Parts: sequence; structure tokens; C-alpha cells
Amino acid sequence: MGTSKKGVDFIKAISNIISKSTGFESTLKKVQIIDGADGKCTAEFKVAPEHLNRGGTLHGGFTATIVDMVTTYALMSKPCNPGVSVDLHVTYLKAAKEGDTILVSANTIRAGKKLAFIECVLMQKNDGAIVAKGGQTKFVESL
Repeated sequence: MGTSKKGVDFIKAISNIISKSTGFESTLKKVQIIDGADGKCTAEFKVAPEHLNRGGTLHGGFTATIVDMVTTYALMSKPCNPGVSVDLHVTYLKAAKEGDTILVSANTIRAGKKLAFIECVLMQKNDGAIVAKGGQTKFVESL
């Protein structure tokens, strides 16, 4: 099953945002958006040295950034404005090491007139083990 034209256009748009970023979003330059549309976004990245904590495993702050950004991209694919975070939460379940490939899957549960609710799971590509799960609530009312 291939990616739809809408999905391909979405991947190009988000990849362009990341590649041109000079701000914090530039931390995602090694994260590849592989699918997305209709409130969903899927990404993949290989854990690199800059993603590690002092213990040699995937840094919790980077994981939280992934949850924040990929859920925002999922929301933007509705289409919906990206909004601002009201609540961001992450549950860390398993360590990931340098070289591990991580799949990230985000899904918009509900996008209303004022609030949107998006969930996210990070898992090992090789065996499906869940590394972290989380999500966020965003205020999306147009300004």
C-alpha cells in the first residue's frame, strides 16, 4: 500500500520546514517524515550520538521534542493550524541505544474549535518494542 498524493505532498511540506529551520526545529534534521495526512504523521530516525544522554541512551528531552513536533505535524495534516501546547506528556518505557531505528506514529484523536488532542508512540523498528508514548493537548482557536 503506497502513500497517497496528499501524503506525499504533506511529507514534502514538513520535510521542507525541517530542512530550512534555523531554530529549535533544526534538531529534527535527522528525523525523516515517511507518511502523513488526515490527522496522522509517521516519522523514523536512527539514534545518533547527538540524541544520547550521558548514559548512552536516547535522551528524554529529545524524545519529548519528537512527541511535541510529530504530534504537531499530525495536527497540521488535518489541516488545522499548529496551535500552542497546553499539555505535553511523555511516558518512557524502554531505553534506545545509538544505532537503533525508531518509528514514530502520531494520531489526532480530536480537533475541535478550541482544543486538539494528539497521541504518539515511539517504537523500535526491529521488534516493535515501545520506547515511549505520549501526546499533547493544543489550543487551536484561530487568532
